[in-house]
Amino acid sequence: MILIQGWIRLADGEIERLRAAAETMIRATHSEPGCIEYAFAVDVLEPNLLRIAERWKDQAALDAHFASAHMAAFQKAIAGAKIVGSSAMSYTGSDERKLMG
Repeated sequence: MILIQGWIRLADGEIERLRAAAETMIRATHSEPGCIEYAFAVDVLEPNLLRIAERWKDQAALDAHFASAHMAAFQKAIAGAKIVGSSAMSYTGSDERKLMG
């Protein structure tokens, strides 16, 4: 399993400006083969911080995601955004255990 954890810090108003593009991206990504989880979330304490959480079946599924038309469209939308900072890390995981629920 491939895990991605990241964040994008945007200038004031940019998250709302990108909301429609993000919604389109999330919906399209959820239907991709190998997508287990794909989510963006606005941080409760920092309203200009967009959190990224992803889980993929394998590297091939993630590679296909990066090559998708909806990824290209989202990259185009975010390229015009005022980004203050960003980070995303990829991890491999094989040990999974439930912590709650």
